[in-house]
Amino acid sequence: MSLVARDLGVELDRRRVLSGVSVEVRSGEVLGLIGPNGAGKSTLLRALGGLVRPTTGEVAIDGSRLTSLRPRERAALVAYVAQDTAAAADVTAAELVRMGRYAHRRRLSRSDAAEEEIVRDALEAVGVAHLAERAVPSLSGGERQLVQIARALAQRAGTLLLDEPTSALDVRHQLRVFEILRARADAGVSVAVVLHDLNDASRYCDRLAVLHDGRL
Repeated sequence: MSLVARDLGVELDRRRVLSGVSVEVRSGEVLGLIGPNGAGKSTLLRALGGLVRPTTGEVAIDGSRLTSLRPRERAALVAYVAQDTAAAADVTAAELVRMGRYAHRRRLSRSDAAEEEIVRDALEAVGVAHLAERAVPSLSGGERQLVQIARALAQRAGTLLLDEPTSALDVRHQLRVFEILRARADAGVSVAVVLHDLNDASRYCDRLAVLHDGRL
């Protein structure tokens, strides 16, 4: 699965944030998005996920314009993990991860045993299975970050987009997350991740896209 941005431009609050950015997130690779603060990395990631509508250019996934897809269709193809892990609702960790499965369930249908196994596997993968019944607002920032990553893994999308996914994690969990992303890419998933640590970028990424003042 290939996610492609062509001549992408984005304006937010009448300010040009991205200009003429063309980039491809290829199947089987980890693409690192790096650059100084305010360079446009997070905005590019959100545009790649269909969460920001481009002012110019387009984003396409396997040839289909992202803006033409319904939210449920898009969620089946692209999983996005934001940098802000603030809890929007008083749900348990397992319930939050279960939300990542909505694109694969028929409307109003209940989770079955196979779905619950996917949720458990995602929680175990990032090392937070013991937090399954804890309310998300009661978790630390790092724990919430891991639960959000588990939600994205449970989504089983062909493309993973993550905005500084290890910023609140200790070294052990940082390594665990990057190893998971590397393994997903090796299995054919397209991964794009915003990074600040160049050591992590050099160790886990196949290519880097360097942004400065909204340009590639």
